Amino acid sequence: MSTAIVTGQPVPGSSLEGDLRALGFDVRLAPDAAQAGAALAAVPAGQRVALVDAGFVGHVHSLRLGLTDPRFPASAVPGALTVQPAGREALTGALRDTATGPSAADSAAPAGTLTGALADRVAERLTASGTDVHRPELGELVAAVPTDPQARNEARQAVAAVDDEAIRLRTAVKARDGFFTTYCISPYSRYIARWCARRGLTPNQVTTASLLTALIAAGCAATGTRPGFVAAGLLLLFSFVLDCTDGQLARYSLQYSTLGAWLDATFDRAKEYAYYAGLALGAANASGGHDDVWALALGAMVLQTCRHVVDFSFNEANHDATANTSPTAALSDKLDSVGWTVWVRRMIVLPIGERWALIAVLTALTTPRVTFIVLLIGCALAATYTTAGRVLRSLTRRATRTDRAAQALADLCDSGPLTDLLRRAVRGVPRHTAPALAALGALVLVLATALSGYGSWWPVLGAGVYALTSAAAVARPLKGPLDWLVPPVFRAAEYGTILLIAAKADVNGALPAAFGLVAAVAYHHYDTVYRIRGGTGAPPHWLVRAIGGHEGRTLVVTLIAALLTDTDFPVALTVCAVAVALLVLAESIRFWVTAHKRGAPAVHDEGEPA
Repeated sequence: MSTAIVTGQPVPGSSLEGDLRALGFDVRLAPDAAQAGAALAAVPAGQRVALVDAGFVGHVHSLRLGLTDPRFPASAVPGALTVQPAGREALTGALRDTATGPSAADSAAPAGTLTGALADRVAERLTASGTDVHRPELGELVAAVPTDPQARNEARQAVAAVDDEAIRLRTAVKARDGFFTTYCISPYSRYIARWCARRGLTPNQVTTASLLTALIAAGCAATGTRPGFVAAGLLLLFSFVLDCTDGQLARYSLQYSTLGAWLDATFDRAKEYAYYAGLALGAANASGGHDDVWALALGAMVLQTCRHVVDFSFNEANHDATANTSPTAALSDKLDSVGWTVWVRRMIVLPIGERWALIAVLTALTTPRVTFIVLLIGCALAATYTTAGRVLRSLTRRATRTDRAAQALADLCDSGPLTDLLRRAVRGVPRHTAPALAALGALVLVLATALSGYGSWWPVLGAGVYALTSAAAVARPLKGPLDWLVPPVFRAAEYGTILLIAAKADVNGALPAAFGLVAAVAYHHYDTVYRIRGGTGAPPHWLVRAIGGHEGRTLVVTLIAALLTDTDFPVALTVCAVAVALLVLAESIRFWVTAHKRGAPAVHDEGEPA
């Protein structure tokens, strides 16, 4: 329960108290300054508290935006202010200073007398004292404290003229999204979100329902029958509808949370990759085991994950860089001003909506093999387009990258104990050579694996060279213009090597085991991204060391292939996959659940479509 302290003399006919109770506040009245301070002191320390002027006139959604958003420690709209428990001490001090020392505008008022909007003056005091007070954009919504009957009547007429429920529904939709989501899903999914809100469902429950629906879709695809494929495509689309609904429900009801953001992002990857596995099983069942598309399924997962790492690395390298402008970025902004080019450019990158629609239609109408081939071609073209554009931006941008960005890139690299050991031997590496060194090592590793047969020691030698060049690549802070390419190069090298070795083993179970190992490692890499985005830093160092780092895991896989027979290889790879999965899942779940229980700042990602 949160507490709202209504300050000043009650206004006859006002619905303010009822509105605040409808928003979940316990309402307390405080006609004067002394009673306001006493009411604040009586509120339990662990509760959110709000100050609202009794003369407030406005939409209920204005109050909701200003007083209930969990993402901000302090927030205000005209006539209303709220702080979370961490800001209570600052609020108490600001209220005391405001009551005993009127501002210049109220210098004629006696000390201890509440004149004007107390909440507004306290918010100004909080801002002046260094507290970051969030002020939501209200747009057409009304929030005011009229000073006379005529102004009050005009404010009430303005409230009646605007449908705040329509605005609430409209703003529940993400401001920037893909074409398919914007025009084929959001026009009705927002109403599903409202239906869920009115029945007390939470975004996390909808997220879980989306995951379960996708898993059922994967099971249908695994049957290998045409009815199963049709059902799988339809269920995948419905899972995406629910995936859009959970975010819209969070925005509609302001139910943001750290745990919810993590579940949403993690489950998106789990749904898509589980569906890939279902398609691979379905292809085998449909052909009696003759059509093995596990290599294509693993290739799709590798390509998609590497695309995401490119996005994450580029954004982390540049989002707080200084002098962060370039002619390429300016051209992109100009193109965005031409309406149709915006949608074309968003569709080219094959965001999650377009991608899942493509997969669903191809699943229902064609075969898993055709589905994966088209998906790989589309994702490859999208990856080429986005990566080339970002390389051009980086080369033409005169940006100075921060230490925080360099540390984020280092964390995304996922370097293990072998790199720590070899780093001492590669000192004096020239500046801005990290991408070239990483690419050189990756090329040697992939070529050594691709050009040799299963059981050869050449991949082991290539993994040794890769470990050495990887250590050299991260020997300096990653602040060069193209250093954001280092993490995706590492991902492509590690995942690609596992794929190649499993394919060369050419025994039943090798590629599915490789799929499981890459999925476990990819989860660790996604989890690292979500922790960095949440401002909590990378996973603990002991975890990175325990699972070997990218260079250590690559060396272990090549050694397993060199030392074991091809029939033993799937078993060893499965053991590695299970070990990595258990470690990273246990630590990840422990971290996010603990952060949620401790009241970590709520987050909600409004970034580009995944």
